[in-house]
Amino acid sequence: MRVIFMGSPDFSVPVLEALVEAGHEIAAVYCQPPRPAGRGKKDRPTAVHAKAEELGLLVRHPVSLKGEDAQREFAQLQADVAVVVAYGLILPQAVLDAPIQGCLNIHASLLPRWRGAAPIHRAIMEGDAETGICIMQMEAGLDTGPVLLREALEIGAEETTGALHDRLSQMGARMICAALEKLPELVPEVQPEEGVTYAAKIDKAEAAVDWTRKAEEVSRQIRGLSPFPGAWTLFAGQRVKLLGARVVAGSGAAGEALDDALIIACGEGAVQITRAQRAGKGAQDAELFLRGHPVPKGSVWGA
Repeated sequence: MRVIFMGSPDFSVPVLEALVEAGHEIAAVYCQPPRPAGRGKKDRPTAVHAKAEELGLLVRHPVSLKGEDAQREFAQLQADVAVVVAYGLILPQAVLDAPIQGCLNIHASLLPRWRGAAPIHRAIMEGDAETGICIMQMEAGLDTGPVLLREALEIGAEETTGALHDRLSQMGARMICAALEKLPELVPEVQPEEGVTYAAKIDKAEAAVDWTRKAEEVSRQIRGLSPFPGAWTLFAGQRVKLLGARVVAGSGAAGEALDDALIIACGEGAVQITRAQRAGKGAQDAELFLRGHPVPKGSVWGA
């Protein structure tokens, strides 16, 4: 098929690669514009932009698709279908209508649960047992379109957003190729009105750990915000990012180190930190972190 691909971050890259490998003709790749990043604040292209140039594909990165010129350029590509995954711009109706078979979105949740910007983070932070991928026909509403394909997977007890992100990205790549192969046979399933939840964009204000909460909640917060933006706490007056955790047995004052192996008491129960990062340093597994940054029993986190 003749495909317009629309995506921006790392999550979208395996999908683009899979479409090319499956033999589809990529008419153009749309992504977010390069933006200042890194210490030098130089413009950096998105992950999709970089991959598309590597593959020799036409790249477009309009700031908006609301203008008539942008919409005309899109329509002139005469695509059979547009594949959209974590693109980052609202698609006006004229864009949605331009491809012969419309626009298909790869959404990382089991719709209608977790419509919106941060479905992977929210699934872990809320303690969902499973999540998955939906291939959805796009319409004007926020992730409201009928679902063509869905597939579920279990969320691991110690899984982080980063690890789940990678698994779902590969699943989405496989599923969109399957969907395009049998598109005429697929029957759209209208989303039910019951069970709708919204995955609001992650706010950095959510990242500070409150050790008075239950251990399960603290663990979900740490894993759900790993690797970005990273849950954090204070230790010895310095901020430490917490990037991996598991619930363990133990009790004590909230924030108290129960041993010298990063088991920290919560309001109820305890968590063991499995991965952490000091300010200005790289992320480290617990054993390596403790070699250069001992956490003695009885010390207090959050102060």
